[in-house]
Amino acid sequence: MGELFGTDGVRGTAGEYPLDHGTVYKLGVALTQSGRRRIVIGRDTRASGVWIEKVLEEAISAHGGQVTLAHVITTPAVAFFSQSDEFDAGVMISASHNAHQDNGIKIFSDQGSKLSDEEEQQIERAVVQDEGEHPHLDINGMNLEQVTASHPEWIARYVDFLRKGCSTETLKPLKIVLDCAHGAAFRIAPMLFQELGVEVVTINAEPNGNNINCDCGSLHPEQMMETVLDSRASFGVAFDGDSDRAIFCDEKGNLLDGDHILFILSRYLRDKGQMESGCVVTTVMANAGLEVALEPENMRLVRTRVGDRYVAEEMLRGSHDLGGEPSGHIIVRSHSLAGDGIFSALKIAQIVTETGGSLMELTVGLEKLPQVLVNVPIREKRDFSQISEIQSKIQQAEEALQGRGRIFIRYSGTEPLVRIMLEGESRSVIEKHTGSIAAAFKRALGETEVGSEVLDSGI
Repeated sequence: MGELFGTDGVRGTAGEYPLDHGTVYKLGVALTQSGRRRIVIGRDTRASGVWIEKVLEEAISAHGGQVTLAHVITTPAVAFFSQSDEFDAGVMISASHNAHQDNGIKIFSDQGSKLSDEEEQQIERAVVQDEGEHPHLDINGMNLEQVTASHPEWIARYVDFLRKGCSTETLKPLKIVLDCAHGAAFRIAPMLFQELGVEVVTINAEPNGNNINCDCGSLHPEQMMETVLDSRASFGVAFDGDSDRAIFCDEKGNLLDGDHILFILSRYLRDKGQMESGCVVTTVMANAGLEVALEPENMRLVRTRVGDRYVAEEMLRGSHDLGGEPSGHIIVRSHSLAGDGIFSALKIAQIVTETGGSLMELTVGLEKLPQVLVNVPIREKRDFSQISEIQSKIQQAEEALQGRGRIFIRYSGTEPLVRIMLEGESRSVIEKHTGSIAAAFKRALGETEVGSEVLDSGI
């Protein structure tokens, strides 16, 4: 049995370890036996989420737990519900931005935060040690009605919670494009913004169990950007499958990532007296341009390892009010310890409404350094510091950057990928050396073609 938990819970191909029937059942048993007996379960719109939900419910109930099914709801909604007196924990079934064949299980404490490494290890040990025979449930016959099922009561409670985080009664005369990624936001986001008087243009809100994140959403925002320009919208926002992240597009079609949103929110919250520490928490992947832009604003950057859970932990440790990741996870501590794409969109809409300006104007002052990120599929995660060819290419890149840039390389915690990021003053230089490092990884550890995503000052 391999490692169960990754960077963001348990994740893999649905039906295969660690998301095979038996392991999912054992996970439900271990969760209950850890003392978390009253559990709310939500899921996104993947077809496999229906049977995973059923298996978890059976395992928890059979071992003395009580399960409440929220069905299709967002990850931050599950985090919100888990904090109520009704529950000891929350479980979200989702693989976030991954394709439909993948799925995952995220666990939230009764404080609304993701479990610590130690708590995950305790549950993992219980799963490994569980050698009992468990019932095999019939998980066939899922239909579209089950895939998209939701409870209006739970959605209404969450929408009310979101509205309380916005001090503006209406957001007129905004026009916003919402790319729901055929995911968990497909009902909630349009409902919320329409209630607030926004003219909403909704795209990719027809989930069928197999189209979540398919050429849409936060990883594929091209359609959202085109729709913003075609409809002359105030801005656009693209969620991922479980809506814990959001990527934006301003009225001119410029793509804005989490660094931009952190910059906008930090200045807004500071002016409202809600940035007491003067620090923005982000990860090692954040662009150096954000750090430079915060300096004249008398704010500074605190970096953590990759993962919104580590951002949240540092925010609590240092009593910081704002944190997030370039990928679009944004955490406002007064609202929640979970990244929330819909709430981010709501706050941006509120700021645009209050200032009377445009989203593009709100980003003035942030100049991002060219940054290139390449994801290389790999067959194994070996210590690359011991692979001479890779180390040689890294050394060449360091010499070329001459101390005026960054190289960051890490294995994905949720996928069989190595992520290679270079940042520097010259785009041509960082593109050249990112490519050479990626090629070295491909030769040494890879099996398939290199897939890449470029992040620069326009993203």
